[in-house]
Amino acid sequence: MDHCMSESMTLLNAQLGFLDTHVALIHIPLQAYPLFLQAISQLLLRNGRHDEHGNPALPSRPWNYWHPFVNVSLTPNECSVVCPRQVADDLFAPIIARIDPSLKGMVSISKEDYSVVIIDGEGLEAGQRVLDLTTPLAMAGIPIFFITSYWSDFILVPLKARSKVIKALEGRGFVFEAEANGEAGQMKNPTSPTLMSHHRPGSSTSSLDATPIATTPPPTTLTELQARTFAKLKKAGVAPSVDTRIELVTCAGIKETMASSQANNFTEGKLQLGLLKCLTSHPPPAFFSLTLTDTESASVTLEKSLLPLFYHDGEDLLLGKDGPEQIAITLDLRDLPLESTGIVCGVASQLIDGMKRRIGGEMFDVSYLSTAKAGHVIVYEDELSDVMDSLQEAQQNGF
Repeated sequence: MDHCMSESMTLLNAQLGFLDTHVALIHIPLQAYPLFLQAISQLLLRNGRHDEHGNPALPSRPWNYWHPFVNVSLTPNECSVVCPRQVADDLFAPIIARIDPSLKGMVSISKEDYSVVIIDGEGLEAGQRVLDLTTPLAMAGIPIFFITSYWSDFILVPLKARSKVIKALEGRGFVFEAEANGEAGQMKNPTSPTLMSHHRPGSSTSSLDATPIATTPPPTTLTELQARTFAKLKKAGVAPSVDTRIELVTCAGIKETMASSQANNFTEGKLQLGLLKCLTSHPPPAFFSLTLTDTESASVTLEKSLLPLFYHDGEDLLLGKDGPEQIAITLDLRDLPLESTGIVCGVASQLIDGMKRRIGGEMFDVSYLSTAKAGHVIVYEDELSDVMDSLQEAQQNGF
């Protein structure tokens, strides 16, 4: 990505832009996770930036992170890390080089670099927003990863497909408008049907080293995309799996809690300690996904049972910790072909269509978490039965 160029785009109230970073995706099998704990801890805590005098450069606020984007996820399938390419080479590659050969072949760092698109669309209906953004990319044959945080949503696209991403969005009614400096632009979709308000979306997608252009002609309609998606999943033997014992909550670190910088640093330290307690707990968390950026405070989706690891169960540290329970529906995508595309859009559109029939056209909250080799659909517990019925319909027709 051109580091001096930044696109700022607007989808009605949703702000989109490319983050100034190139990231790699790392897949770590659960049996190798303990070997990478130190590297993961360094990734989350170390200061990776310095001022002109070589001194550590502190973030402008205590809750800011050092890098534009990092995600660390632990799920029943894997440990998945998204981090800057240089960090992957510095922290993770040396460990892979020296671990036991039986594990070395199971750990992988993507050869592909990815660009990160941030979507800040508070107040937009979650599922429709996902479709607005992922449909043109799926139709263009561009594989993506989609990650939801408490604050924003993020699309990871292959770096070399960046111009194709912009072209695909422009072709669906999004328009770049040049800023005064000529370097940035705004993108608007005047035809978007996204009019309702709701909480947030998220992710699910393709395999680790997916190529930016599909090897087969992309679909021409959403119905064809749905059919292709579930046919792919059926051929690969992918079926949705659910463990209702793992109750989740999505929450975030509180940005400003006290007036003084010293007090804020202390509060942030307590949050970091709780996060590290989660990552180092024994056994490891069954589900934990942490997203960090240099503009927002930490966002985490985790088992509710982990909240006691935080100071006072997260009181005064975490926003949303007392929210309704969520359940993750997992699609294990490790056996899909590398060129697989459209998984996010195909699954999301099927769920939205199915849920509209079941709940009388009411709005449906759904989030997605893409990990290196799996997709996780995250729904509220009281909607799980209807969601699974919707997926079973798709199973009968295509799985």
